[in-house]
Amino acid sequence: MDTIIDRFNKINSNILKTNRDKEVKIIAVSKTFSLDHIKPLINYGHIHFGENKVQEAQAKWSEIKKENDKIKLHMIGKLQTNKSKDAVKIFDYIHSLDNQKLADALAKHQINLKRDLKYFIQVNIGKEKQKSGITVGELDGFYNYCKNKLNLNILGLMVIPPYNENPEKYFKVLNELNKSLALQDLSMGMSADYIQAVTHGATFIRVGSSIFGLRS
Repeated sequence: MDTIIDRFNKINSNILKTNRDKEVKIIAVSKTFSLDHIKPLINYGHIHFGENKVQEAQAKWSEIKKENDKIKLHMIGKLQTNKSKDAVKIFDYIHSLDNQKLADALAKHQINLKRDLKYFIQVNIGKEKQKSGITVGELDGFYNYCKNKLNLNILGLMVIPPYNENPEKYFKVLNELNKSLALQDLSMGMSADYIQAVTHGATFIRVGSSIFGLRS
């Protein structure tokens, strides 16, 4: 039976086979898994982990981040404005920046808490009503507001393609939008489609079940 480390190394190997010219960081999506389940990968030296709930992240990671300051925690789920202060305390990256009210709150808490997070703007390319994200038409204005008015450190864009469609066209569009803003990083690709995402320029992929196994 493959171990977590075996599965992680297989993903790394698959990425290397794509002949990417940029480093690709694997965010091991640890949401719902216990720290005991995750620890083999921490002990292996991996530092990028993803959670989608602020409260779970605080309970799971607060102490271990004090012990290991190299660990980088990524917020990959929908972030409510009323959770933004706690998010700034525990997370290093936010992948789901998707509205001005949230951006304002994050900027304020960063200053007060003396923290400097890194951000991805989530874009709803598929125009799905049930999914968060800035529309393509709103993107330029929102990016300029976050960067120039709030001085947020925007690394790039993020997308979650529609579940039942070929993700490649969405990855291609996001890559083009990213280039139009002269941004260097792209957050896209999960367990089922990370190879296609890397092929289209992803520099951060969010992989959970392919590393940790199926969630109960």
